[in-house]
Amino acid sequence: MIEQKSPNFTRYERARIIGARALQIAMNASLLIKLSKEDLEKINYDVLKIAEMELDSGILPISVNKPLPQMKRGELKRQKKKNLSEKEIAKLEESEQKEIEVEGEIMKLAEPDDEDFEEEPEEL
Repeated sequence: MIEQKSPNFTRYERARIIGARALQIAMNASLLIKLSKEDLEKINYDVLKIAEMELDSGILPISVNKPLPQMKRGELKRQKKKNLSEKEIAKLEESEQKEIEVEGEIMKLAEPDDEDFEEEPEEL
């Protein structure tokens, strides 16, 4: 699991920030942290690693605007529940079952004759 070093950024925000900063560095922007020539050779002058080091050091002057959902206040209305007897429930279930039988479609298994197979052309 990758350890996220900036707790206030999501991994998507972090990737976007590092990518944008790496592009700036690749286009000869000055570095915000001081790295020795040995350190740069260790990371093979990789702009993504330099940008990640800048972000992890907290030196990047960046902020992320996260819009929050608007909270609406109001009363929740409870729906009235009908008290049905067992006989009424049985009648409703029977009527639903009859409706399914009348309107329902009977499904059959596919027959080989029913399907249209494209035959491969014969070789000459």
